[in-house]
Amino acid sequence: MLHVDQALKQYFGYDSFRPGQQEIVEAVLEQQDMLVLMPTGGGKSLTYQLPALLLPGLTIVVSPLIALMQDQVSRLQENGIEATFVNSSLPYEEAARRERAAMTGQIKLLYVAPERLLKPSFLAFLEHINNTIGLSLLAVDEAHCVSEWGHDFRPEYRQIGSVRNRFPDMPILALTATATERVREDILTQLQLRQPRVHLASFNRPNLSYEVRKKHKGSYDELVQVLRDKAGESVIIYCLSRSGVEKLSADLEEDGIVNLPYHAGLSPKIRSEHQNRFIRDDVPVLVATIAFGMGIAKPDVRAVIHYDLPKNLEGYYQESGRAGRDGQPADCILFFSYSDRVRTQYFIAQKESEQQQAIALQQLQQVLKYSESSQCRRRVLLSYFSEEFPDANCGNCDNCVQTAQVEERSEDARLFLSGVHQTRERFGLYHIVDVLRGANTQKIRDFRHNLLPIYGHGKQFSREEWVSLGQNLLQQGFLSERRDNYSTFRLNANSLKLLDGEVQFYQKVTPKAASRGAAATPVKAAQVVELDAADNQFLQRLRALRKQLADEHNVPPYVVFTDAALRAMVQQLPMSQAQFLKVPGVGEQKLKAYYTPFTDEIKAYAEQHPDKVPAAPATPERAKPASARSAVYIRRNIVNLAQQGFSLREIAQACDRAPSTVAEYLTAAITEGEVTDLAHLVPSEQYQAIARAIQEVGDEKLKPIKESLGDQYSYEDIRLVRAHLQASQTENVTS
Repeated sequence: MLHVDQALKQYFGYDSFRPGQQEIVEAVLEQQDMLVLMPTGGGKSLTYQLPALLLPGLTIVVSPLIALMQDQVSRLQENGIEATFVNSSLPYEEAARRERAAMTGQIKLLYVAPERLLKPSFLAFLEHINNTIGLSLLAVDEAHCVSEWGHDFRPEYRQIGSVRNRFPDMPILALTATATERVREDILTQLQLRQPRVHLASFNRPNLSYEVRKKHKGSYDELVQVLRDKAGESVIIYCLSRSGVEKLSADLEEDGIVNLPYHAGLSPKIRSEHQNRFIRDDVPVLVATIAFGMGIAKPDVRAVIHYDLPKNLEGYYQESGRAGRDGQPADCILFFSYSDRVRTQYFIAQKESEQQQAIALQQLQQVLKYSESSQCRRRVLLSYFSEEFPDANCGNCDNCVQTAQVEERSEDARLFLSGVHQTRERFGLYHIVDVLRGANTQKIRDFRHNLLPIYGHGKQFSREEWVSLGQNLLQQGFLSERRDNYSTFRLNANSLKLLDGEVQFYQKVTPKAASRGAAATPVKAAQVVELDAADNQFLQRLRALRKQLADEHNVPPYVVFTDAALRAMVQQLPMSQAQFLKVPGVGEQKLKAYYTPFTDEIKAYAEQHPDKVPAAPATPERAKPASARSAVYIRRNIVNLAQQGFSLREIAQACDRAPSTVAEYLTAAITEGEVTDLAHLVPSEQYQAIARAIQEVGDEKLKPIKESLGDQYSYEDIRLVRAHLQASQTENVTS
C-alpha cells in the first residue's frame, strides 16, 4: 500500500499537507467517526479523497448538488483517481453502468445525493457492495444541511443518520465550512456519530480582504471601477432580488463589463449554461442572487461583491468565502445603505411566524453590527462563530488599514443620549436620529415627539453621521440595546457618567477618500510576489494554454492547473520533469498529461528572457545504461546526488534504481562518513519518530522497528536512520 505522503504527491501533486489535513486523514484511516469544520478553501475534500485511495473498498460521498459532484469527479479523474457520480442527470443505462463498475471494484469514490442514498434500491446496492468489496467510509459533505438551525437546511439530510443503523461498521465523516455551536451539536446527533473526534479549524481566511463601503449615488461607478481594475479576473456580484440582478447585469453590459446574470427565475438550462460559462472562464463576471454558489469550487475568484445587504452573517461568510479558495489574495466588498436595512426589515415583517421574524431580526442585527462597526471586520466576523481573533489589527480589512483620526464628540453624544431619554427608551436608532434632525414623519407626529425639547437640535449633521455616532455609542458600551420584536435603546451606568461629564466620548473619523476605497489595502497574511510586465504577459499565455487544454478535456481550467500553479511556473520556469513535479498540484497524472505543452511554452519564454531563468542547483544526470556502469560508478553517483540535497526517490529515479537499492548504497556511505546530513533524505519528524522507536525496541533487526512504527514508515527510511545513529555513536566514542 502507498504511504500517505506518497499518495499525496502522486495523485494530488502536493509535497505537504495544509494545516489540519494530516490529522484528519490519519483519524479517517483509523476508521473513526469525525466532524470536520474547516473554512472554504482549507482543503476539506482531500481529507476523505486521500483515505479513499488507501482504504480497501468503496467510499460513498453524499453531496447536495449535481454541479458539486461533477466538479469534484472531474478533478479526481484528471488526477488519475477512479471516481464517479450517480444522479438524476444520467440516463438509467449510464447510471447502471457506473454502479456495476463500483460493484467490481473499479471505482474508489462514488458521489450521490441524499435522496438517492436513502432509496431502498440504492441501499440494497450498498448491501451488495458491503458484502463483496466492502464499504470503507461515508463522507457527508456540506453537513450543515443536516441542521434546521443552519443557514441552508435540507430535510433529506436529516435522514442520513438512518444509514448508520443499516451499516453500523461503516465510519462517518461529516464536513462543513460553516456551523455555529448549536448546528455542530445537531450534526453530531442527527448523523448518530459514535465517540466522534471533532476538528474545529479556525474560521479565519487570512488571504481575504474585507471592506464595507457606504452605498450612495456614486456606488455604481465605484463598482465599475473595481471590475475594470480586475479586468479578466473572476468576480461574483450578489444582489438581493432577481430584478436587481437583471438591472445591474444590463447596466454593466452597457458599460462594457462582460457578465452574465444568474437567479432562480431563469430556466434551469440557462442557469446551467451561465454557471458553466463562468466556471470555464468564458465570462469573467457573474451577477447573481444567493441561488448561485453552494458547491461551486472555482478556486480563482478574485472578488466577491455584495451590492445589497446579506440576510445573515453566516450566509455572508459562506458567500464571501467563495473568493480566494486557492489561498491567493482576494477582496470581499460589501455595499451598505440605510435603505437596504429598511427594505430587509420590510421583508422580515412579511413572515407569518413571529418566531421566524424574531430570528430574522436577530440575524439582521448581526449583519448591521458587522457593517456599521469601526472595529476590525475580521474580529467581528470571527466572534460570530465564537472565535477570538488574537491580534489587535488584522492588517487586511478597511478598518485596520485605513488611516483614521480620533476626535472628541462628547457634546454630540450627550445630545443623542438625551434623545434616548426624552423618547422614554422605547425607540431604536433611526427614530431617535429622525427626532434629532427634526424629521416630519408620521411616527414622530403620532408620538408627538416634534414637541420634545430635543426635536431638531441635531440638524447640523447628516442622517449617516448620527447613525454612525449612535452605533459607536452602542459598541463602546455607552448604550444598551433590547431586542424584542424590534430593537430599542436603553441608557446604562456608562450613559449616566457621560451625561454627567465624568467621562468623554471619542469617535474614529475616517477620511472620505479612504471610505471610498482609494487607500490601498496591503495584504498582511498572503503575500504574492509581484510580476513585471513580461512575466504578466507570460502568465496570460499560460492561462490561454490552460483554457485551450481544459476545453479539449471538457473540464474547467482550474481542474488543469490553479492560478497558484501557473504563477509558480512563471517564477520557477521548470523545464525538466523533476522541476515540473515541484510545481504545486503536479502529480504523476498531470505530469504525463501536461508536461510537454507547458514546458514547451516555458522553454520558448526562457529563450526570449534568459536572464529570468533561476539559478538552480545541479540537476541529477541520467545514469548510463546498466551494462556500462560499475558498482563504483553507481555508488559515486548516488552519493553525489545525496550530497547535493536530492531526496531518495529523486535519486532512485535519476539512477534507474529501486529505492531499496539506493538505500543500501546510502547506508554504506553513511557508515563510512561520506553522507552526514539526512535532512533531504528523511524528514525531521520521521527521523525523530524512527529514532524513538529504535531506542525502545533496539536496532538489531529492522522488522520490530517497522512493526512499532506502522505502515507509514518505509524500511528504506528506517535503514538510513539506523545507520546514521550508529555512525553518530561511533563518532562520539572515538572522540
